[in-house]
Amino acid sequence: MKSTFYLAGYQGNASILTAALTTLARRLDGSLVGTPHLQPDVTALGESAASLFASLENGERHIGYMASGYLSARVPELAVLDLPFSVQDRQTALAALDGEAGNLLRRAVAQQSGFHVLAFWDNGFRHISNAVRPIATPEDCQGLVIRTLDSDLYRRALSALGFTAMTTDVKDLVRVVEDRTVDAQENPLTNLLTFDLWKHHPHVSLTGHFYGVLLLVCPRSWYERLSPAQRETLQQAVKEATAQQRSNAAEQDTSALTRLRSLGVQVNTMEALDMPRLQQATADVRRHSLSQLPPELVQAYLPAEVSIS
Repeated sequence: MKSTFYLAGYQGNASILTAALTTLARRLDGSLVGTPHLQPDVTALGESAASLFASLENGERHIGYMASGYLSARVPELAVLDLPFSVQDRQTALAALDGEAGNLLRRAVAQQSGFHVLAFWDNGFRHISNAVRPIATPEDCQGLVIRTLDSDLYRRALSALGFTAMTTDVKDLVRVVEDRTVDAQENPLTNLLTFDLWKHHPHVSLTGHFYGVLLLVCPRSWYERLSPAQRETLQQAVKEATAQQRSNAAEQDTSALTRLRSLGVQVNTMEALDMPRLQQATADVRRHSLSQLPPELVQAYLPAEVSIS
């Protein structure tokens, strides 16, 4: 009898991440790997994203995704993915992750956690929305509390821009935006629609301050128990789901922007922002983080940054 294995995420049915995880589950249904059971959104069960990650690492669940920033405190090499204003072209970044940069990061994750990285997914460029005013300069960020994910590098970069950065689990994101615990938040544009944040945040600035990378992970102990044939089946299914996920992510960046404008959200494009000063505000954070990273990893993922480190 084939065993049951569990896939889970932390976003609802409208999410491109849920769509990709569903594709993966369908592709593996009836396969050598076993019988998939999918829970698209653990927060609907009252769980936190952090509890999902713990259940994946300890083997209670078997396949899920996580933003790289959630794991960077334990795997410092992942900070290369979270350097502010360092990625301009997603295709170049993804190609590096499909090559040597991805190999180096997989090894680092395996050495310092209980995860095995199956793939790198596209979580889009992250932008800033807020309920108070248009943001175009570092001065516009002053006095605003911004919600971000649990990443020290994210918090430091946003603080350098002038925000007061605070962390909440994704299950509390909508609440802190609705009740004005925070004035602002940063996410890919698609999440402004997925979580209905646009209803509370009429201002969006297309800062692209981080390019979000998601790790598709499984417990390393579970992966190592799979037979060579099961691993091959799993990896082929992951490859197909990853291609869909990345294509959808790029398309939704464009469609989400059109939709937000149609809903009356005021969008400050990059051309309307003082990008040189925004980038300069985070330069020390970027330089410090670069100095802590292995040069071969920086060369593989961000070759243009090597001369800075």
